[in-house]
Amino acid sequence: MKPLGRSLLAIVVALTSVGAATQKMRDQAVTSSEIRIGSFMPYTGSLEAFGAIGKAQAAYFEMINERGGINGRKIKFFSYDDLSDPHNALDLTRILVEIDNVLLMFGSWGTPGNLAVRKYLNEKQVPQLFALSGDAHLSDPSLFPWTMGWQPSYREEGRIYANYIQAFYPGRKIVALWQNDNFGRELFKGLEEGLGDVARMIRVDIAYDVADEHLDTHVSILRRSGAEVLVFAGTPENAAKVIRIAAQLDWRPVFILNQMASPIGTALMPAGLEKAGGVITASFLKDPGDPAWKDEQANGDWRTFIDKYHQAGGKDDSAAVFGHAAAETLAQVLKQCGEDLSRENVMKQAAALDYPASMLLPDLKITTGPWDFRPIKQLRLIQFDGRTWQPIGEVFEKAFSGVKK
Repeated sequence: MKPLGRSLLAIVVALTSVGAATQKMRDQAVTSSEIRIGSFMPYTGSLEAFGAIGKAQAAYFEMINERGGINGRKIKFFSYDDLSDPHNALDLTRILVEIDNVLLMFGSWGTPGNLAVRKYLNEKQVPQLFALSGDAHLSDPSLFPWTMGWQPSYREEGRIYANYIQAFYPGRKIVALWQNDNFGRELFKGLEEGLGDVARMIRVDIAYDVADEHLDTHVSILRRSGAEVLVFAGTPENAAKVIRIAAQLDWRPVFILNQMASPIGTALMPAGLEKAGGVITASFLKDPGDPAWKDEQANGDWRTFIDKYHQAGGKDDSAAVFGHAAAETLAQVLKQCGEDLSRENVMKQAAALDYPASMLLPDLKITTGPWDFRPIKQLRLIQFDGRTWQPIGEVFEKAFSGVKK
C-alpha cells in the first residue's frame, strides 16, 4: 500500500499524457506471468479502520500467488491510500490505469470515491469490479456497464429494518441516529420508504459526523423522545459508544444496528457484551468473533489464513473478513476467464457468477447475471444473545420474510 497524492499526479501527468500511452504499456496489464489489479482504500484518516479491508485483500492475493497464482499468473496488487477523499480517489485511479497499467479496479472502499471514478473508468472501458459500497447507483449496468458493486444495498437494508419494525413493533415510537454521508442517508431513506405511511412514527432523527464528539448529547435527546425503537447507522466504533451511552442512561430500546456496525469484536465487545444483548442487525457474512463458527470448516480456513498473514488483521476483525471475501470473488472471476483476460471477458465472467462463498452465512450465494450487477443480494436478520448471533428469520432479498419471535 502506498500513499500517493495529487502532487504526484501533477508530476506524472506533466510527463505522460493519455495519448502517449502505447499499446505495449497497455499490454502490461496482463502478461504470461502477471495480472495487474488496482485499488484505493482509506489506510489513514478518520476512516482508516476500514483499511483492514485492503490489507486482507493484499494478503489474500499473496496467498494465491504462493499457491501458483490464477491459471499460472501471479496477481500484482496496487492498493493506494485515498484518505477517504473522492478527489484523491480519481487522481489515484488515473495513475493506476494510465501509469501502473492495471487490468481492472477492484474492491475499492466507499461510496464517494467509487462514484467519483465511475465515469472515468466507464469511458476507458476499464472494469470497476466489486466496489465496496451498498449504493445502488454502483450496480446499474444500463448506465455504467463497466461498474459492478458487491454487497447488498444500503437502502434495501433500511427497508428490511422498517418491515421488521412494522411486523413486530407496530405503533411504537422510532428514533434514528445516522452517519451524515451517502451511506447513512441511503439507509435512512430506505427506513423511511419501508415505513411508508407510518414514517411519522420516526419522532426524531439525528445526522452526525463520523468524528462527532457529542454522541452522548444525541443519545440523550433521542431517549427523552420516549422512543421504543432505535435505528443506528454508522461505524463499529461509534456503535460501541452509543450502546454504552444508552446503557448508562438506563435506556433499553429495541436496538437495530446496520450490519457494518455490528461485529462482535469491534463493536459489541468494546460496548460490553452484557450491554449489547438483544441488538438486531441484518447480515450476510459470518462474524469472525462469533463462537458459533469456531468449529466450522470455512471459519477454520479463515483462521489458518489470518494466522499466517498477520498483515490481514486479527481473527475477530470483520473488516478483514470483508476484504478476504471480496478478493475471493475476484479470484473466482479470474479463474472463469481462463486464458481470455480481455477486459470484455472479465466483465462477461463477472456477470456469470453462481457459487457459495466461504465466509457467507449459510444458504447465501454469490450470483450475478447480464442485468444483475449486485453479487450479494441476500441478508439474514440476526439477534445477539449476549454471546453469539442467533438467526431470527429466513434468508431474504428485497421482500421481507417472516421473523421468529
